[in-house]
Amino acid sequence: MLGVRVFLVVVVSLVLFGFSATARADFAVCNKTKHATDIAIGYFRSGAWISEGWWRVQPKRCQTILRGKLRGTYYYLRAVHMGVEGDWDGNRTFCVAAKNFTIKGRVQCAKRGFGQAGFFEIDTAKETTWVQNLSD
Repeated sequence: MLGVRVFLVVVVSLVLFGFSATARADFAVCNKTKHATDIAIGYFRSGAWISEGWWRVQPKRCQTILRGKLRGTYYYLRAVHMGVEGDWDGNRTFCVAAKNFTIKGRVQCAKRGFGQAGFFEIDTAKETTWVQNLSD
């Protein structure tokens, strides 16, 4: 009987601690400001440029933008500060839309019915997980 109890304790411990210790690999954005931000991301996958948006990240909160192990080195981010001036952008352009979007390709955005906006580059150094902090 004691052997069964020890076995059960070991199994329960492995389930509770073994699985919870498994690291997740995601791309997340943490909004360290006092205002909500809308996030769009650009990346290269399967031979094509992709842009996706919008995720709303509340003040002092984090939001997972891409789930799973990161496959690339460079990602591109655009964050729009809601209600105040001061967006996070850059000189790398991607196609965007006013509402939630997933767009394949970075060229001829207007011809395809999309807007175009600047994104800033993030070098993840081939890390499999990344957290990007946004602050004032």
